[in-house]
Amino acid sequence: MTGSRPTGRVERYLEERLARGPVHFTLIDPDKSPGPGAARVAQGAVALGSDVILLGGSTGISREVMGSTATAVKQAVDVPTVIFPQGPESLAREADAVLFMSLLNSRSLDLVIRAHARSARAVRAMGLEPIPLGYLVIAPGMRVGEVGQVDPVERDDPEGAAGYALAAEFLGMRYVYLEAGSGAPAPVPATMVRAVRATVSIPVVVGGGIRSGADARTLLEAGANVLVTGTIMEEEGLGAGFRGILEEVRRARGG
Repeated sequence: MTGSRPTGRVERYLEERLARGPVHFTLIDPDKSPGPGAARVAQGAVALGSDVILLGGSTGISREVMGSTATAVKQAVDVPTVIFPQGPESLAREADAVLFMSLLNSRSLDLVIRAHARSARAVRAMGLEPIPLGYLVIAPGMRVGEVGQVDPVERDDPEGAAGYALAAEFLGMRYVYLEAGSGAPAPVPATMVRAVRATVSIPVVVGGGIRSGADARTLLEAGANVLVTGTIMEEEGLGAGFRGILEEVRRARGG
């Protein structure tokens, strides 16, 4: 008997999608768009080509709000509904999976591993598929940097980011996420994405500060495998900025 964990349904879905090219995640905050509101957003995003609905964003999302929102979204769309957790209290069995993510550059051991130890049994009991992911905050980091007590990787330190990413891969994490922070004035630098992509063999997820097709194109050309957008949709809805991002993802995968 080995200690390896079999790949779950959502990860197999992602592997199939990634084999065709880049993937897009739409991030919806259940506190800002609960239940039917989230379902409407999800329907519009998936119609434009988004591959996964992430639920998360605020601190203190209750299990009840997360559960009811996941239920509404799953009734509205066929793509996976995945929790972007703000802590054990935001887990809900109604979703398909959870990003089981370690905040790599946090000063708080709770966010590196202790919260995971407290919630692992609950994840299994709820039937949520855990997706192991290394989460790395890049300057400026915004609110997640403050709440996460991080020492952010500076934007001119691509080798530092690559080192964290490779360590995440060596520790068995299946994805690495470079996060500039929700509402960041600019995305993660292309030079950093390129350095990480050249260093690791696992998919590279990039989020924060992506507001246009041009931003998306730059990151995709640098080697990003997954783009995550949330703030642009909160600010403009499913408008030109969001549509431009999805158009670049479709173009990059030849669709």
